[in-house]
Amino acid sequence: MSKIPRPKDFYAGLLFVAFGVFAIVLGRNYPLGTAARMGPGYFPRVLGILLIVLGAALSLIALRGRGPALPGWKWRPVSIVLGSVVAFGLALTHAGLVLSTIGLIVIASTASHEFRFRESLLSGVALAALSVGVFVIGLKLQLPIWPGSG
Repeated sequence: MSKIPRPKDFYAGLLFVAFGVFAIVLGRNYPLGTAARMGPGYFPRVLGILLIVLGAALSLIALRGRGPALPGWKWRPVSIVLGSVVAFGLALTHAGLVLSTIGLIVIASTASHEFRFRESLLSGVALAALSVGVFVIGLKLQLPIWPGSG
């Protein structure tokens, strides 16, 4: 088997194709409608088709030229980021949206070798304020903002 010259682009294209197929499969039971009167299945199908075409083009182009090899898989950062998302989900109902979001950002930031506590804390506070504004105030979702408020 020949080596793929640009593996990052090739695998990114395959990922696009996979998401496109997933979108089409997910929306297959919804009515399509027309361009003038779009049904609920129109957007997933069009988006899926565009992703498949884009992904196929990217993967085919990646078979030409030269590019860097894929770096080795690093389990520590992946585990930390996934763990922070799980911790956020578990803590949300007990700690509230603000503290859970700050915790998510601070914990996920430790996955980087450039981690700085103060910067991640400030980012967490800003994203927590944005989350409250968008989800609780804007979308009126019933999420606890602080511990004991839900």
